[in-house]
Amino acid sequence: MYNPSAAGGGSNTAYGSRLFIYEVEGLRQNEETDKMGYPIRRSGSVFITVPYSRMNQEMQRITRMGGRIVSIRPYDGTSVANGKVSSDTELQPVQSAGETQPMTQAQEKPAKKEKADVPVNIYRPNNPFIGKCLSNEELVGEGGIGTVRHIKFDLRGGDLHYLEGQSIGIIPDGTDDKGKPHKIRLYSIASTRHGDDMDDKTVSLCVRQLEYKHPETGETVYGVCSTFLCHLQPGADVKITGPVGKEMLLPPDEDANIIMMATGTGIAPFRAYLWRMFKDAERAANPDYQFRGFAWLIFGIPTTPNILYREELEELQAKYPDHFRITYAISREQKNPEGGRMYIQHRVAEHADELWNLVKQEKTHTYICGLKGMEDGIDEAMTAAAAKEGVNWKEYQRSIKERWHVETY
Repeated sequence: MYNPSAAGGGSNTAYGSRLFIYEVEGLRQNEETDKMGYPIRRSGSVFITVPYSRMNQEMQRITRMGGRIVSIRPYDGTSVANGKVSSDTELQPVQSAGETQPMTQAQEKPAKKEKADVPVNIYRPNNPFIGKCLSNEELVGEGGIGTVRHIKFDLRGGDLHYLEGQSIGIIPDGTDDKGKPHKIRLYSIASTRHGDDMDDKTVSLCVRQLEYKHPETGETVYGVCSTFLCHLQPGADVKITGPVGKEMLLPPDEDANIIMMATGTGIAPFRAYLWRMFKDAERAANPDYQFRGFAWLIFGIPTTPNILYREELEELQAKYPDHFRITYAISREQKNPEGGRMYIQHRVAEHADELWNLVKQEKTHTYICGLKGMEDGIDEAMTAAAAKEGVNWKEYQRSIKERWHVETY
């Protein structure tokens, strides 16, 4: 059962044996508040070597003693003493949380984990796969804004296969204003590797028709590829390339925490994740992956009818209430604390302490997909939460780049 306050703890994973260097200012030692027995300098910077599995405990100790974490970086084989970096064969025990003996480089630098075999560029723009549209369904309910389509393509007759979190390219029919073939557009895949029909023969996309006013003429302009796809009829051919992408892949850990932050059609890869995690047919098809962790989707949309895949999402939440949570930010219906529109960054700020406690756990992966404009607000909220423990969020974020995944536009 999910416990939102649980954080840290020991680890038997490769991540748990990694080391990080904390640069800390302003530490004071008090026998009543510090029982760990490590020597603490009273002024200047202190460099503390921390195993990944003890990062949370050490943050709490530093905060308890009035310290401020200036930076966090992965240990790279050099030792740090009195603000200077030197290249040694052993890590000097300047301040070592949980380690009392020097560690050799062989111990401190575990072999880098390579990503599993990931299919990439099976089909390229000069030789695309010709698929067929099987279905093209509206996702926006009555009274909603714009049009978003769930489009399923037939992959039979080819070798196009993919993983959750990847994208495919679409080359729309026709030519541009120079008479040249249209360029490829990439779209996040909204189905699992088995496809919506669980036969390994389809791939699905979630596509919003792009529509905007020309800044000079005021004329309504429609996106070339999105319009092509949204008006595609079942049976029509479509040129497909890819797949591409390794940044948004799910971790293999069945006990992971998966935080998902999406705006609009950024829900596409998260639909694929959630199907893989929770759908009965998927769980039956994937005996080597039986998700037992916690998934949290924070989803930003303009109106209630714009909640894409709402029935699917809420069905999964009802079935797995201890493992899946949804938080909506409905901008044109809900108000933020200042009385303005409720955007995803306001929801992140509202739950920032809880999210921070999750992010500190090495089994937590965070995924952000959708409009790039949400990133600054998310960082601002996480900065405030981390600062309560004396942590510099941007430095910490860099230290967990293997667990912080972003695909925005």
